[in-house]
Amino acid sequence: MRVSAPASLEGPLVVPEKTLMGPGPSNAHPRVLEAQKLPLLGHLHPEFCKIMDECKDGIRYMFQTENRVTLALSSTGHGGMEAVMCNMLEPGDTILIANNGIWGERSADMARRHGAVVHELKEPAGSAFFLQSIRAALDVYKPCLLFVTHGESSTGVVQNLEGIGDACKEHGCLFAVDTVASLGGTPFLADEWGVDVVYTGSQKVLGAPPGTAPISLSDAAWQKVVNRKTPIRSFYFDLTWLANYWGCDEGPRKYHHTGPISGVYALREALAVSCAAGLESLWERHSRCARRLFAGLAEIGLRPFVETESFRLPTVTTVSVPDGVNWKAVIGYCMNTYKVEIAGGLGPTAGKVWRVGLMGVNATEERVDLVLRALREALAQASI
Repeated sequence: MRVSAPASLEGPLVVPEKTLMGPGPSNAHPRVLEAQKLPLLGHLHPEFCKIMDECKDGIRYMFQTENRVTLALSSTGHGGMEAVMCNMLEPGDTILIANNGIWGERSADMARRHGAVVHELKEPAGSAFFLQSIRAALDVYKPCLLFVTHGESSTGVVQNLEGIGDACKEHGCLFAVDTVASLGGTPFLADEWGVDVVYTGSQKVLGAPPGTAPISLSDAAWQKVVNRKTPIRSFYFDLTWLANYWGCDEGPRKYHHTGPISGVYALREALAVSCAAGLESLWERHSRCARRLFAGLAEIGLRPFVETESFRLPTVTTVSVPDGVNWKAVIGYCMNTYKVEIAGGLGPTAGKVWRVGLMGVNATEERVDLVLRALREALAQASI
């Protein structure tokens, strides 16, 4: 007996319109949505290679770098983290991870899977790291790579990166940074701050669909990759292949995998929108909206989970759940009444916070006010 075609696919695709005010994905700009309707090209057609080159230009601008090896992985932000670990680490290499949330936890897990010796510098959820503690840890552990999360979306913390790159160079250590939840929403200056490896995700402030992960390597980081003594353990994330496919070396582009054609179109348009706005304007808008959110939360009796103001990430705000409040019911009310997504905590903040994302097209005064109205009404419900 053969399997019948599923009845579930007989009708049209139905997707509701929602306002995505969680930690990602965010809503996309209309230009990004329109780009995905364009005709498919071959993954090595010259017209598609030109679009890839335009993406590289936009990625360099967003990271504020002139790195030659700059491209977009065919993956989500997790793939960026995996690519860092499998390319930059060989079995027995020592990595120091600044761990103050789930992305510190996951990066440590990935590094161990690739055979590295992992040491962790830890701070509690809601706190950031100070330069002197990082310097002290570099002295003790003498790693070849330091990994720091710029925007820890599980806790709502932004990490000050100034001075860390210099400290790494003094210790002969490369500096890797996760900017998945921060890039475009708060200042980031890869070259000025001495960052050697940086990646992000397409679905946050950039406002493209999940599925592409921009990444960039300094010359020093690239030399670490090409001078490895052992093969890179992942073929899919092998940056020597990917750099060639993206036209970052001198050789002709060779087939490595079939790139996500429509996803790259969307990334190109998302980068174009961000570049047209300008980084300073983006940073200021996200900061302004975050301040408006903080003020509005105080008016309705809610407090940010991150107590130190300078530690607060503008793009993802963690809000402490008051005692006796059913956090899931609040989320449900916001979605059922307003079609507004607000997320719960993750990792160390699970059950303790709500997470409100202000990213890309969602970082506006109008959407901040919508979130505040939904929260105010939700808290007033007798059933919560």
